[in-house]
Amino acid sequence: MTSPSTAPIRWPAEAIWEAVAPALPGFTVEILPEVDSTNSELMRRARAGRLEPVLLVAEQQTAGRGRMGRQWHSGAQAAGQRGQALTFSLGLNLAPADWSGLSLAVGLSVAQSLHPDIRLKWPNDLWWHDRKLAGILIETANWGELSASRYVVIGVGINLATPDATGLSTPPVGLRELLPEVDAAQALFSIAAPLVQTVQRFEAHGFAPFQQAFNARDALAQLPLTLSDGVHGVAQGVDAAGALLVATAQGMQRVTSSEVSVRVQQGPAYVHL
Repeated sequence: MTSPSTAPIRWPAEAIWEAVAPALPGFTVEILPEVDSTNSELMRRARAGRLEPVLLVAEQQTAGRGRMGRQWHSGAQAAGQRGQALTFSLGLNLAPADWSGLSLAVGLSVAQSLHPDIRLKWPNDLWWHDRKLAGILIETANWGELSASRYVVIGVGINLATPDATGLSTPPVGLRELLPEVDAAQALFSIAAPLVQTVQRFEAHGFAPFQQAFNARDALAQLPLTLSDGVHGVAQGVDAAGALLVATAQGMQRVTSSEVSVRVQQGPAYVHL
């Protein structure tokens, strides 16, 4: 008998294409058995002049990447098995008036597609019960100073099975703790078309239409924070441009790029997430 971890994944590529292609001409869906990183692959293609809209899915990544050059750890890589994580990248040309908040809009779309209890940690993570479920990595390529359009690669990595927490500063969680029967194909089908719609809405209107829904899922709301420059404060949600608002002793501070360290008090001690 074939075990679930080794059985072929029946990806809904045609159904996703049918849902997305009318609104995104030239769109394709591509499934790779293995790649170093779906983001890296699409950026290589972009540098070679291949700028078509594509959803690239990897059954297994060997060198997944996260924000600020971190390695993306998932159950699939750790166990050497397919179907333990969902990793994919969406590549397309965009020309928004303001790029601020794109990662937040993407995270919101993914969370809304998966489960009402999933929370969002500014700027690019999905959490459930203070454990990391998924991460987002966005990269862009600008082909000329006079061009308003950029080719953007939106990478998403979601734990399906709960990975080993050894060596991780934030404990991970798998989507199957929320949805026990979910598989990679089902999760991808739920996410893909709404994600494209979200990105196109962001291109037209910016982050402002997503602000209220993001704040309703904000995992940092009212939590004490320490910013990378040592400033302490309390999170107050995000503004219409996607900046994190932090109430500090010096007043309200807008954070647009700082790495944020979250401190959750448990009794007399603090746990850094």
